[in-house]
Amino acid sequence: MTDISSTSPKRAAIIVNPAKPVDIDVRGLVAKHCVENGWGEAIWLETTKEDPGVGQAKEALAQGADIVIAAGGDGTVRCVAEVLAGGDTPMGLLPLGTGNLLARNLGLDVTDYDAAMAGALIGTERKIDVVRARRSDPDKEQVFLVMAGVGYDATIMADTNEDLKDKVGWLAYVDAGIRNLPGKPIKATVVIDGKDVVHRGVRSVMVGNCGKVQGGLEIFPDAKVDDGLLDIAVLAPHHGKLGWLSVLAGIIGRGKNRDTAVEYFQGKTVEITLEHNDDYQLDGDHEGEGKHVLMTMEPGALTLRM
Repeated sequence: MTDISSTSPKRAAIIVNPAKPVDIDVRGLVAKHCVENGWGEAIWLETTKEDPGVGQAKEALAQGADIVIAAGGDGTVRCVAEVLAGGDTPMGLLPLGTGNLLARNLGLDVTDYDAAMAGALIGTERKIDVVRARRSDPDKEQVFLVMAGVGYDATIMADTNEDLKDKVGWLAYVDAGIRNLPGKPIKATVVIDGKDVVHRGVRSVMVGNCGKVQGGLEIFPDAKVDDGLLDIAVLAPHHGKLGWLSVLAGIIGRGKNRDTAVEYFQGKTVEITLEHNDDYQLDGDHEGEGKHVLMTMEPGALTLRM
């Protein structure tokens, strides 16, 4: 009896966010590369507002996909990674979002869709770290690959105008950032690897797996996506109108001065507890409010092909 599975062509699953306005024929691009590289017809799965990628990634695995390609922004990538992390099926990236921060941090040309698609099918594989974030209010565990945060940075994500984002890209975040500069600090306790490192009023606690954010700004200069470490930045601007300048100076100076406007830490786990609920974001997606989250590094948990 012939083993049919050994002669069947490989199949890629494409998980695409249909809400993203793109100026390319994604279906045509995928079909062309599958034919050129001897792959079978792609499994096409669209995300919805109710399910931005987790259910589709599970469906892709159920259908026996040899690779699952996230065709969208960092939100789509994160949801697909949530399912693939810890497994053997690799993930590919077709960057169609506003930020495409994971792709940028990995050195991909986010404008070269042909190279991205070819790389996903026949490129080299590498393992990257994944961060598990467990909240207790509500009780929920998710993953992220680029950056998460509570406070000011999450408020920016919550208050970004989506129409403006479609028109001017990442500059829409700058608009939201400026509008939300005024605000009160919130008392936070930050525990890294079991050690209490911060207990004071802050505006934001950011946790990074990569270094670069929108506009090429490097928040975490020492962050590497495969170093097995979390990078943590605590932002606490001084009082007064010029307070945020001290934060900017701290970021530019990479926290090497003794100014407490920006403090940097590294570790394998970080637990953040706030005095009261504040905004919470994962990889640029506002995930509501909360006051407690435990983030744990999972080294090399996700295989990427690119």
